[in-house]
Amino acid sequence: MRLFRGFAALPAFRHAVVTIGSFDGVHLGHRALIGRLVAEARAVGGESVVLTFEPHPRVTLGDSDGLRILTPLDRKAALLEQLGVDVLIVIPFDRAFSALSGREFIRQHICQMIGAETIVVGYNHRFGHDRLDADGIETLGVLRVVRVGECLVDGRHVSSTVIRRLLDEGRVEEAERLLGHSAEIHS
Repeated sequence: MRLFRGFAALPAFRHAVVTIGSFDGVHLGHRALIGRLVAEARAVGGESVVLTFEPHPRVTLGDSDGLRILTPLDRKAALLEQLGVDVLIVIPFDRAFSALSGREFIRQHICQMIGAETIVVGYNHRFGHDRLDADGIETLGVLRVVRVGECLVDGRHVSSTVIRRLLDEGRVEEAERLLGHSAEIHS
């Protein structure tokens, strides 16, 4: 897996299929999304590209009280590589970046800088200060949008928030079942 920090020195990617998110935990829901990303890229002879943020957006936006990071960047990169991701782009998440609209981000970064042809998004994914969703991306007409449904384990919604709550309650075994790997907590 190739790792890039920021958008300054990106090479041309071959039929890039992208996804975007914090991917804190690289839990079973993330794994379903990444699995679809890798499959879509392979189907078109392309490259799977994951965009993630450093620091976590909640830190930059001043909403990090009680936030425990489930996977620091090096562990997240290792887990994504194990899942077959070709490229990881780490976006320095600062106030200027947080001010971009979803449309600006799609057009300037995803399409122009990365050259993506397809984007894979979770069923409830939103990004940009205007919270652009999959329908909004489709209206731009610049990318093929692939949606991945909700991940449930034993009837429970899988999310980083749920996993953090389980860990806070000392329910490590349940959290690890949703993670799909051992838990690590980082403040």
